Amino acid sequence: MNNQDFLIKRRFIIKLGKALHQFGTPAYRLESHLQIVSKTLGIEGYFLISPTSMTFVLQHDTEQEYNHVARVKPGDLDLGSLARAFDLVEELCSGQRSLDDALARLDEIINKPNPYGHKLTLLAFGCGSGAFAMLMGTGWHDVFWSGLLGLMVYGLVFWAEHSKRVTEMLEPLAAVLCAIAACAIATIDPSINIPVVILSGIIIFIPGLALTLGLSELASRDLISGTGRIMDAAMQLFKLYFGAILGMTIGNAIFGNVTFVEPAHLSMWETWAAVPILSMALVILFKARLKDAPWGILAGIVAFFSAILGGLYLGESIGIFVGALAVGIYSNLYARWMKAPVSIALLQGIVILVPGSKTYIGLNAMISGEVMLNQVHLGSQIFLIFMSLVAGLIFANVVVPPRRAL
Repeated sequence: MNNQDFLIKRRFIIKLGKALHQFGTPAYRLESHLQIVSKTLGIEGYFLISPTSMTFVLQHDTEQEYNHVARVKPGDLDLGSLARAFDLVEELCSGQRSLDDALARLDEIINKPNPYGHKLTLLAFGCGSGAFAMLMGTGWHDVFWSGLLGLMVYGLVFWAEHSKRVTEMLEPLAAVLCAIAACAIATIDPSINIPVVILSGIIIFIPGLALTLGLSELASRDLISGTGRIMDAAMQLFKLYFGAILGMTIGNAIFGNVTFVEPAHLSMWETWAAVPILSMALVILFKARLKDAPWGILAGIVAFFSAILGGLYLGESIGIFVGALAVGIYSNLYARWMKAPVSIALLQGIVILVPGSKTYIGLNAMISGEVMLNQVHLGSQIFLIFMSLVAGLIFANVVVPPRRAL
């Protein structure tokens, strides 16, 4: 390998690593994938990935070694771009593309705009918030107002895309405005559960998936990335909770306290109907490709109903283990049959199970002493659910070993 070949190959590996990190790939999966790609290209690669930094050590022989260190921001999930980058690597390794062509294609993937546009994303925010309120088993009034708050939150997200100052305070600002709006709504509709409506409005920001991925990284002994991801998620949760408390304080000062009127709760079947709605919203929010959408929706359904079935016999917390095991096996089989990244189905299924909302509720109970929706013993439940999720994914990889790092 001459110097020019080594230069082009290392440029591709570094750009690929940064792109996959930008698309939200967990560190332990990204490091394994980059090692496979490097070996395929005839380069010895060593990588150290964290949510905010990347280190590349690439060498062909003792005389050709290159070190690259980059400061990066935590990536957002973009399953469509992740799948396209995966296909690109497959085409490169099979000889269907040259390295120069692959570099140009990778630039196209990185710069590709949101395939669903603003209108569908706005609808996904509203439907996602409303569907989550349905999963909480509250009344239809809560579902309706939660959906409207979800639309308002997307307005803030759209604003943040054009303003760096708004981006820096997006999560607490969204929580403050949702809380004030919920207090205002309660004056005309006292049957809404204000804390639940606030939580449903900001559910897209609740870092349950980030906490689960962080624990998975720790379980894989990727200690730096796992610790960093968990601390980042914890700080985001604190910002959201503080914003909600501040907003409720302001809202009560402006509109006064309203006596809560207990509404009729949704039936079990109405609650379950929220699962496919939420899964379809996640397809848009995670920017998954249309051809992958049915598999992602099915992953959410498999995860939820497997957890329900397991909960009937093993209890709610351990039932999550069954759900994680089922969706992990399903995702590994999907990756084998479709020759696609495991993450496409896995993340859309796991997000249905993650106890991010319970973490928020537990934080509320610990600080304010108030219990939402009569949920008790949340501290032990949250810990057990997280452990069940991680254990379920580990056991799934033993039952059906994944053939691809992503």
